[in-house]
Amino acid sequence: MPKVKSKKFGYDRAKNASSSAASASTARAMAPLFKKELGQHILKNPLIAQNIVEKVAAGLKCTDVVLEVGPGTGNLTTRILERAKKVVAVELDPRLAAELAKRVQGKPEQRRLDIMVGDVIKTDLPFFDVCISNTPYQISSPLIFKLLAHRPLFRCAVLMFQREFALRLIAKPGDDLYCRLSVNTQLYAKVDHIMKIGKNNFKPPPQVDSSVVRIEPRNPPPPIDFKEWDGLMRIVFVRKNKTLAANFKTTSVLDIIENNYKTFCSANEMMIESNFSIKEKVMSVLKSVGFADSRAAKLDVDDFLKHVHNFFW
Repeated sequence: MPKVKSKKFGYDRAKNASSSAASASTARAMAPLFKKELGQHILKNPLIAQNIVEKVAAGLKCTDVVLEVGPGTGNLTTRILERAKKVVAVELDPRLAAELAKRVQGKPEQRRLDIMVGDVIKTDLPFFDVCISNTPYQISSPLIFKLLAHRPLFRCAVLMFQREFALRLIAKPGDDLYCRLSVNTQLYAKVDHIMKIGKNNFKPPPQVDSSVVRIEPRNPPPPIDFKEWDGLMRIVFVRKNKTLAANFKTTSVLDIIENNYKTFCSANEMMIESNFSIKEKVMSVLKSVGFADSRAAKLDVDDFLKHVHNFFW
């Protein structure tokens, strides 16, 4: 008697495959796929989200307007809304902005949430008292300086960054991670490390751990032309462990300084001596302020501020 071939097994397998595909499709419809190219890593641990709001932002007042950068699906936003007067959430991804809007739809919090869809770096920010952000790694540095340039000054910012970037912000002279970013940030703000957050607390998990820092702008800010200051920092931190004299002796640096000096003299109707040497002028200035043998890696913000005007003649 010939064997009877049953189609049951094949039918069940096809049915299961169809069911799995339907489940996956439903999951995608209910939860948007995160875009790694936008640095989307959503904080999924509710305890950490609550800790950030309750302990880190313990000074949050019921009258505060909070700027949240990169709210994602709103795990932090909903907790901030419980304490603040208003939240202005800036989200680049329209899909996530729609998810956040749905989350508060029909609730009292809806009236206190203002969602701005767009690039925070290119957006004119409204007034805010506090900024809280799970910061996409691509905009970490631009966001810092956009916030510090914002007027009127805000009270504080609680920002989450990739751990190494956060450690650069708080690094002190002599630390391996001490760099131009450290000095420029600490010029305008007091920066404190608050907590470390493991990568498994995010969805999808990033490749590295994160850290939360608290930034309090210095009020009033130092009366410094930032472009001139940053120009100086770019020179001295190219080789931060070399002496400042060695950094300023390079041909490329001397050429830039000479062109700038001649432009300055022309604008101010100052004569330049026929035997003028930019190298001798630079070395003279460095020696007069006692910086010729100093190294940027060992100098703090106050050291640079003491003599910054001498560098620009």
